Amino acid sequence: MTPLRDKARKLFAVACLAADPAAALASAIRDTPLPVPDRGGVTRVVAIGKAALPMAALLVERLKGRAFSMIVVTNYENARDLPGATVIASGHPVPDENGARAARAVEALLTPAKAEDRVIALISGGGSALLPAPVAGLTLDDKAEVNRLLLANGFGITEVNLIRQQLSRLKGGGLLRVAAPAPVTAYILSDVIGDDLRVIASGPTVAPIGTREEARELLRARGLWDALPQPARAILDDEVTPAPLPPARNTLIGSNRKSLEAMVAAAGADATIADDNLTGDVAEAAARIIAAARQAPKDRPACLIFGGETTVTLRGKGLGGRNQELALRVAMDMPALDRDWVFLSGGTDGRDGPTEAAGGIVDAGTCDRIRRAGGDPQALLDENDSNRALSLAGDLLVTGATGTNVADVQILLLG
Repeated sequence: MTPLRDKARKLFAVACLAADPAAALASAIRDTPLPVPDRGGVTRVVAIGKAALPMAALLVERLKGRAFSMIVVTNYENARDLPGATVIASGHPVPDENGARAARAVEALLTPAKAEDRVIALISGGGSALLPAPVAGLTLDDKAEVNRLLLANGFGITEVNLIRQQLSRLKGGGLLRVAAPAPVTAYILSDVIGDDLRVIASGPTVAPIGTREEARELLRARGLWDALPQPARAILDDEVTPAPLPPARNTLIGSNRKSLEAMVAAAGADATIADDNLTGDVAEAAARIIAAARQAPKDRPACLIFGGETTVTLRGKGLGGRNQELALRVAMDMPALDRDWVFLSGGTDGRDGPTEAAGGIVDAGTCDRIRRAGGDPQALLDENDSNRALSLAGDLLVTGATGTNVADVQILLLG
């Protein structure tokens, strides 16, 4: 491993550590103490997302001596037993029946809540897929197909959640309705660039992003309306006027920006945040990174830090994810710089798309290594098969589940 590759991996670890869910929750609780039930009331806790378990484990410790019930819903890779809580593992990024079972369990915990009870929600990225609760008339398969279509056609996370909220019992403030009249306090770890609370895990404790009419307009504008399952179209066509949402106290406890700042601090004087909003199409994002490389000072080393969440439009049948494809595109399009360079793109949850990789780590020799191993970089890219391409080069970034999720980070090191 070269010094630049080693440094890139270490900085990625710093980014994940800075997003430690338990530490972030502990800090938030110091500033905003946990709610206390009225006389005779109990505390009901719902932890949802890829970072749910570390947050829940801290809360179990802090609630010792109180009457409480807790359900934790997280992804299979992060799931483990937690004394004092019921842990349910479910599917991500594709919702599954375990997720639907988890949603029913959450509703069963919250529906009996009384005004003297207190509900605490621990929310982190991934909650949308992990806790599917289709509205009446929609099956889990229908909802999974909607999810697949949106992700395969390059919809951004805000657009995806605008639509998913209209098809769910719990998203877009639905959890507040189920918990009423008990007041809800939510601690939220953001995996969304810009930290829009309506988007994180599809906003179970905040107002929805938009309306059914806006969802329809978006789908028609993208030419996807007719591809949706008929039950989903019927629901989106049915205008409803929802009742006002019960109030909630929402506290943001961690974000992608904090991880970027931690990497800059660890990298030293040559580091800078080049772009903290690396969103949109993955090809456009690669062009922005390459432009930053061209503009970097040539008389000294540089460490350029990026953060965001790109989108990929699927045209082939290969395997990969947005971080792997971004890394492959940078490797293919980076001009000769007359200096050593390494580029890393990774999901802070340790998982990029439906693969075991967190992303990719590439350099000027990546494409040659792919060819020597019998692959064609352009053909693999055309097939959206970035996972195979980077595997041939030995350039997959594999970390295992990290226990957190604050979107993606990118590191460009120039020697």
